[in-house]
Amino acid sequence: MQRRTFTALGLAVAAFAASPPALAQSTPFKIGLILPMTGQQATTGRQIEAAARLYMAQNGDTVNGRKIELILKDDTSLPDTTRRLAQELVVNDKVDVLAGFGITPSALATAPIATQSKTPEVVMAAATSSITEASPYIVRTSFTLPQVSVALADWAPKNGIKKVVSLVSDYGPGIDAEKFFKDRLTFNGGQVTESLRVPLRNPDFAPFLQKVRDLKPDALFVFVPSGAGAAVMKQFLERGMDKAGIKLIATGDVTDDDQLNDMGDGALGVVTSHHYSAAHPSAANKKFVEAFSKANKGLRPNFMAVGGYDGMRVIYEALKKTGGKGGGDALLAAMKGQIFESPRGPVFIDAQTRDIVQNVYLRKVEKKDGQLYNVEFDVIKDVKDPGKTK
Repeated sequence: MQRRTFTALGLAVAAFAASPPALAQSTPFKIGLILPMTGQQATTGRQIEAAARLYMAQNGDTVNGRKIELILKDDTSLPDTTRRLAQELVVNDKVDVLAGFGITPSALATAPIATQSKTPEVVMAAATSSITEASPYIVRTSFTLPQVSVALADWAPKNGIKKVVSLVSDYGPGIDAEKFFKDRLTFNGGQVTESLRVPLRNPDFAPFLQKVRDLKPDALFVFVPSGAGAAVMKQFLERGMDKAGIKLIATGDVTDDDQLNDMGDGALGVVTSHHYSAAHPSAANKKFVEAFSKANKGLRPNFMAVGGYDGMRVIYEALKKTGGKGGGDALLAAMKGQIFESPRGPVFIDAQTRDIVQNVYLRKVEKKDGQLYNVEFDVIKDVKDPGKTK
């Protein structure tokens, strides 16, 4: 009796092992989406989740016979929480892909888990240059701060801006923005007279802005993460810095589409460089903005939304390419080298770096139809991350 039981068990295991593709096809394809849904970066989480769900609504929740299951987890932008959630998603939920990551420390905290479990990690938001080097399983669909900072440092000296003070949030992307802006501005004959760093947690910009006013540069260059731009703009105007002749130039995080209308007319004329604007004039973007707004009670998509939307596309297309079988290494290979038209413009996932190559736009805040928009006036095409072209 015991022998028969063991034989039956052995046959069952053999049958299970002999038909993994059939089993794979019948099981859901799980995407673990880790985002800051509460806390300082909650707008990032809200935008990316909305974009991911929009992509699924438009493209169906089944790919090659695999039902797509989105498992959303809130990490409140605390890296220790991100690491724990990623571990649980891989071990308990057996996710096929990890995605999201609102800030750099969260993306980096997950990197060892992605490597050990051979699970692709699709970074939809975090923007420090070095992230993709932290694991061979990381693919990025957002942007890097060097990509957008260099464009502004090329533009500024040609437009009468020679002396600049930089003000950045004191963590990976801010340090990248500070370094690459300064290096390029100096190369172009300009000068960064002071480099100021503000704490990421509970920032108070007031004392820093007062110092900038006293220094009287031609312009203030700013990077702060998505969600903090409105506070910078408010305090910049309250101190009358614009009236003192100090221009505000920034990466696009500062004039975030999600918050721009709340900033008021004081934001008019601010020049930024970024990879996405809700006002991007392509047919693909107009369709995206309209669908996103309709699905989210009039909410305007920002650059975080487009990172989430394109991230879902990269995952879907990879699963199609593997015939629905998935598997970490096969999915990763299928993500590399993807070329497509995004709402932001043409993009390419570099097969060597697993980072995004995309257009960077110079924009000015203007009023259109009674609303404020980042209106593009110049483009630098097919920009690779300067942090990886040394």
